[in-house]
Amino acid sequence: MRLLPVLGATLGLFGAPALACGPDTDCQLGDRHYRIAMPEGHDGATPVPALVFSHGYRGSAQGVMRNGSLRRMASEMGVALIAVKSQDDDWVIPNAPRHLDTDGAVEFDYFDAVLKDATHRFALDASRIVATGFSAGGMMTWNLACSMSDRFAGFIPISGTFWLEPPETCAGPVASIIHIHGKSDRTVPLNGRVIGPTKQGEVSAALEMYRDYGKFEPLGQATYGDLACTEEDNLAGDTLKFCLFDGGHSFRTEFVRFAWEQFEKVGRL
Repeated sequence: MRLLPVLGATLGLFGAPALACGPDTDCQLGDRHYRIAMPEGHDGATPVPALVFSHGYRGSAQGVMRNGSLRRMASEMGVALIAVKSQDDDWVIPNAPRHLDTDGAVEFDYFDAVLKDATHRFALDASRIVATGFSAGGMMTWNLACSMSDRFAGFIPISGTFWLEPPETCAGPVASIIHIHGKSDRTVPLNGRVIGPTKQGEVSAALEMYRDYGKFEPLGQATYGDLACTEEDNLAGDTLKFCLFDGGHSFRTEFVRFAWEQFEKVGRL
């Protein structure tokens, strides 16, 4: 199992009392951290599902926790909100402008450590954890879906995809993915754009790769409020949805609630 030395040392302290942390205080993992908000009124003992949210470029766990709408939505659903934090301004994922040669392992190690630490410190249901993120966080979410699918119940990438191009294939079991994107997004266009020595990938290429990987077949089109979705599933009951909304590079908490409810409908939560 991959573990960065500093994160491994932190995990080695699991036998000691955990330091207090929460929505306003960092949960330290060596030189990295995350924040967590349990549902309001939680009894501290009953396991609850969790939503792991990856921030956008130059974002922070603190900034995610300042999103009152997201906090309220998670609490109303009885879901813990875990806000993760990149080490610097952005996530270290393949083909990103300053990380052209990385395989993403440093981030996968970090997410592995976050999941282990959070489920140790808090009453979380490890079988009902969903990964989501916006913009660069959506890119991180796609990479998690392709490399850590066994650790999450589903993935909700919003306005972000792989840099340059998707990998040829993924590792681990096929997962359910609901990708949400603005039709007129100019920051992360559906067809990508050149940034320095690399390029944002095409959303259609990511979906095509995962369609082949998961042996998804088309179901048709459906509209859910402001979302117009192309829907697919496979024989295992996984769902693959590509949902567009009228607008640009923007995030709405109701999109996360929609995707969560779709995962519930197909028995993934």
